[in-house]
Amino acid sequence: MPLPDGTIYLDHAATTPVAAEVLERMLPYFSQQFGNPSSIYGLGRRSLAALDEAHQTVADVLGCRPTEIVFTGGGSEADNLAIKGIAYAARRRGNHIVTTAIEHHAVLHTCQQLEREGYTVTYLPVDSYGRVDPDAVEAALTDETALVTMMFANNEIGTIQPIVEVGRICHERRIPFHTDAVQAGGLLDLNVRELNVDLLSLSAHKFYGPKGTGILYVRQGTRVQPQILGGSQERNRRAGTENVAGAVGAAAALRRARDERPLEAPRLLALRDRLIAGVLTIRDARLTGHPTLRLPNSASFALAGVEGESLLLNLDLLGVAASSGSACTTGSVEPSHVLTALGLPQAEARGHLRLTLGNSTTESDITFVLEALPDIVERLRALSTRPAV
Repeated sequence: MPLPDGTIYLDHAATTPVAAEVLERMLPYFSQQFGNPSSIYGLGRRSLAALDEAHQTVADVLGCRPTEIVFTGGGSEADNLAIKGIAYAARRRGNHIVTTAIEHHAVLHTCQQLEREGYTVTYLPVDSYGRVDPDAVEAALTDETALVTMMFANNEIGTIQPIVEVGRICHERRIPFHTDAVQAGGLLDLNVRELNVDLLSLSAHKFYGPKGTGILYVRQGTRVQPQILGGSQERNRRAGTENVAGAVGAAAALRRARDERPLEAPRLLALRDRLIAGVLTIRDARLTGHPTLRLPNSASFALAGVEGESLLLNLDLLGVAASSGSACTTGSVEPSHVLTALGLPQAEARGHLRLTLGNSTTESDITFVLEALPDIVERLRALSTRPAV
């Protein structure tokens, strides 16, 4: 479905619009069904029933128990609760955490905060495609390791990590394993048993749900120290009056994404591969991330001789919304930490372009971008090499 202002929206990794059917499910809980789920009268009980249903719906998608689901204020909070919650609860066991160099800042900054508190963190390198070697994870584990946290798929380059293998290694050592699956939500299978994960983070606005609502799966028996204190909501794991409308919307969006994935993922994959093939005909264009083990909607490139910001502004003038990396780092003058970890030269890393597709993306959108982009790149390259007057 095209956007009303005619924008060609190719930044679905940053956020997605709330689906009409999801919004319809949410609306009553902003108005008529506004009760506090902790209240014992009818209005509160109806809100509690909706919240219980949302827990059950998410659990059905993830293949777990509804009691293992915690609704949070977003993906970043879910990551914080998982990492700090495990680290603080396991303080007597050990103070070592293993993660990767290309995690989202919600993970990296949390780990850095824990380092300031006396924890030790191992930041594993990745190969030139952005993949972590499971053997490197195993080699990094010690008797003091309290947690391994590794993203399911990277938000900037789309590379999918071998989390099944890493989870198996962690379980053999009885070490909790958390995955930030925010970017994978709605695009990959999220069955937590098959993925071998103990904790998994999601954010509803990445799969056509509302902003400000996250999901954290916590395997039964995994001790997590709450980070927001107050009431006993979410089984004492996250205090505060629940965002019933957000939970209802997140659950509806996740179920919708699960149901549509068998048809939508192959469609996006075909569009993505056509886009990649077309962009790589541009002189000195390089694909970033793994050529095949990547999200079906994600295409990212390094274009030497151009600045990413200039590229985005020129695309925007043509009505194309794109990105040069994570939306959370917009405005940074330094190349992305993800691209640096891949070993890209700065000249290429500064010309990063991320194009992520979604349910509004059409064949004609891809055609338009492939016709417009080469001229933009060559024009910007010519300007960058023009001698100063």
